[in-house]
Amino acid sequence: MTRIGLISDTHGYLDDAVFKHFDKCDEIWHAGDFGTLKLADQLAAFKPTRGVYGNIDGADIRRVYPEHLRFKCEEVDVWMTHIGGYPDRYSPLVKPEIYNKPPQLFIAGHSHILKAIYDKKISCLHLNPGAAGKHGWHKVRTLMRFSITADKIHDLEVIELGGR
Repeated sequence: MTRIGLISDTHGYLDDAVFKHFDKCDEIWHAGDFGTLKLADQLAAFKPTRGVYGNIDGADIRRVYPEHLRFKCEEVDVWMTHIGGYPDRYSPLVKPEIYNKPPQLFIAGHSHILKAIYDKKISCLHLNPGAAGKHGWHKVRTLMRFSITADKIHDLEVIELGGR
């Protein structure tokens, strides 16, 4: 079993509560808009961290984190990108591949809207953890936690960090 802490859109702000909520996680996945390399480094010093850069991230973050990250966690094919859209409204940049070679788990950030949607058309779970930072129009800062065992994604939790 691999326990994942999922975060996005920190925009340079990292709430201390993230460390408490992700304490029992094996990995942290960041779906873009870190805001600063220092923040990315703080996460990586705490737990193994995978991430993608977002539209506000500078060249320093883009040198370390790719735009798209496709990998296996246990037996689950995962695709993470910052601007990916969601079922029936995927970004034009991902739409061809997501329909031709769908992952089992598709993670995006960018919208600041927390979503967990199962796309029946391609048998894929879409997750967007919302925004954990203070910049943006969201009212509540959020994270997600979940586990992957073999080819199963389970124990999905939404964590509210408080108001923006």
